[in-house]
Amino acid sequence: MSKWFVYMVRCADGRLYTGVTTDVQRRVAEHNGQGETSGAGAKCTRARRPVAVVYQEAHESRSAACKREWEIKQLSKTEKEALLP
Repeated sequence: MSKWFVYMVRCADGRLYTGVTTDVQRRVAEHNGQGETSGAGAKCTRARRPVAVVYQEAHESRSAACKREWEIKQLSKTEKEALLP
């Protein structure tokens, strides 16, 4: 059973994008237009490249990761910034 991750990336314009994946590095490469699936980045990040990972946490299931993603997306930017190391 693979782990799922909730991650946040900071876009070039300072915005934070939150998503879920099983492979954070692959997904960030996709957001940045790199790799085999270079067109698979989110529409939001496509115009705001490059992006860099600023936060990630592991979950045992996709369901748990998606619930946490939703919780994070409900936070204000200030509250999201407080999560970052």
